Amino acid sequence: MENPVIILGAKALGSTALDAFTSNEVVVYCLLDDDAKLKDTELYDVPVMGATDDEQYLNLLGKKCEVFVAADDTASRRSLTNMLREQYQQVPVNAIHKAASVSPHAWLGHGNLVAAGAVVAAGAKLGDGCILGARAVIDSKAELADFVNVGAGAVVNSDVTVGELAFIGSGAVVVAGVKIGAKARIGAGSVVVADVPAGQTVFGNPATKV
Repeated sequence: MENPVIILGAKALGSTALDAFTSNEVVVYCLLDDDAKLKDTELYDVPVMGATDDEQYLNLLGKKCEVFVAADDTASRRSLTNMLREQYQQVPVNAIHKAASVSPHAWLGHGNLVAAGAVVAAGAKLGDGCILGARAVIDSKAELADFVNVGAGAVVNSDVTVGELAFIGSGAVVVAGVKIGAKARIGAGSVVVADVPAGQTVFGNPATKV
């Protein structure tokens, strides 16, 4: 990546994204965040310059800078991503930590974050805006739709499909072939052995509806 990156979001997810870019020696130009208290502060020596709709910085996109959306709230990440596409004709770049393992035979959309130690196996597919926590595993031929969040250490086994906006908690295991519906939520440490309908929350071993 030749151009510096502007990160939208300077809280927890922004910190993880910054770590991913700097691990690859990608320059982060600045961070933008809507929390006024963060303006003119620094995150690991990188300045927080303004709000996420600050045209002074967003007008640099596609010319001098790339962009990554790191708002902690998934709805905000999706909204910001849509704004970038519609108003600036830009799509976020992927943030893949140097210590992650992404197969050259995996398929990734735009704006995904793959944290340190995470694995994306051959034949796996990620949509746009997915978040993979540290040491998360997306096994062969598993498919994640847009804006799926997979917590640290979670394992999504082969041939699993995960619907958009679903959440899989840290340390959870989804066994091979299971289908997770859109906006479903899997509690931390759960073992999912059966399909989970859209919008349902499950927890436990084996995971059951909460």
